Amino acid sequence: MGQPVREYLLTLCVTVAVTYLLTGPVRKFAIAVGAMPEIRARDVHREPTPRLGGIAMFGGLCAGLLVADHLQNLNGVFELSNEPRALLSGAALIWLVGVLDDKFELDALIKLGAQMISAGVMCMQGLTILWIPVPGVGSVSLTPWQGNLLTVALVVITINAVNFVDGLDGLAAGMVCIATCAFFLYAYRIWFGYGIEAAAPATLFAAILMGMCLGFLPHNMHPARIFMGDSGSMLIGLVLAAAAISITGQVDPDAMALFAGGERNATHAMLPVFIPLILPLTIIAIPMADLVLAVVRRTWKGQSPFAADRGHLHHRLLELGHSHSRAVLIMYFWSGLIAFGAVAYSVHSTSMWIVLAIAGLSAVGLLLLLLPRFTPRTPQWAERLVPPRYRHAERAAEAALLDASAVEPEPVRPIAAGVAGVNGATAVGPRSRFPDRRKAESSR
Repeated sequence: MGQPVREYLLTLCVTVAVTYLLTGPVRKFAIAVGAMPEIRARDVHREPTPRLGGIAMFGGLCAGLLVADHLQNLNGVFELSNEPRALLSGAALIWLVGVLDDKFELDALIKLGAQMISAGVMCMQGLTILWIPVPGVGSVSLTPWQGNLLTVALVVITINAVNFVDGLDGLAAGMVCIATCAFFLYAYRIWFGYGIEAAAPATLFAAILMGMCLGFLPHNMHPARIFMGDSGSMLIGLVLAAAAISITGQVDPDAMALFAGGERNATHAMLPVFIPLILPLTIIAIPMADLVLAVVRRTWKGQSPFAADRGHLHHRLLELGHSHSRAVLIMYFWSGLIAFGAVAYSVHSTSMWIVLAIAGLSAVGLLLLLLPRFTPRTPQWAERLVPPRYRHAERAAEAALLDASAVEPEPVRPIAAGVAGVNGATAVGPRSRFPDRRKAESSR
């Protein structure tokens, strides 16, 4: 059991390292080519910030697949299945369209068509849904047309759900990473626990997706130095959908009948996770809920479903009085609660403690929502480990004076024309600690 875990850990670490190291040069490239759109009314950030972070994430994806192809236990995924190649083909196409959109702002219908074509490319290479587990019936085989249509629908829904939630610094990458971690535990249990080789590609996709998000997050946390853009949000949405399609459409519940007491019982045992994989309602429940509410809200107002606005869930959290970081952490909490709760329930669906724990944590989450202005304070011994806003006022002021006296002021460096005002730092200069927020005011 240890050897596959070590190989997955190595793949994860390589993906994290490549994504993290590529993000810095990609940021400078984005500034050089002018991939920094103007501040829009719905935006939360106040300064132009470079996009194209998806370029680094795609590099991490390629590195992860390349490393896995040369590992002893993971090499069989490439030899016995064409799914990794199908994923890479679809990801390359959607990534290229995303890069063009980050630079030239493509029409929404063009992006929708590209999403459908990318899903079709994966279907043509075998990454499609072949059957669906139905409670009380068992596995239902699908015709090629039915499987392809369902696959395209799942890919488009997942991509747009992730894209819609990408509105705060670190939000989309963090939520997808949390959900994918829960998904990895489930997929690894199906593959290694039950010995079902068909679940191996989904397990690999989940490990690589975690690495892509973890490698990008240090650059994307508030205040973000770079955004992933559509090239990143559509890419991670497609990888998440591909993992869901792989384990839903390729793993036959009949293979688990010996362990669950029959085909119907096996389907019932896998139901808590099969439902979100067929229609992503728990693995990406928060983005999915945001997507549905956005479509209903815009349609009710007579607008296009693709028209941007400031009515997303993260915007509502900011309007309640939550800070940027607190809103992101609350969204993390709900994403982890739903994703890990679904996986835990799929393992022990008869345990009442799972239901009680989920209910208790939900109550804690609701309490956090109702206390937007509550700022937790840490013990004195731990105050140096947390940001100043979580320290006591007197000790925080003393620490600031000590830090100011211990560090010599840096010499002022000239900033090249054309790159001033970039959020976080310029392409070559130091990071600004006190950005001028009067340069670009939003209308919120």
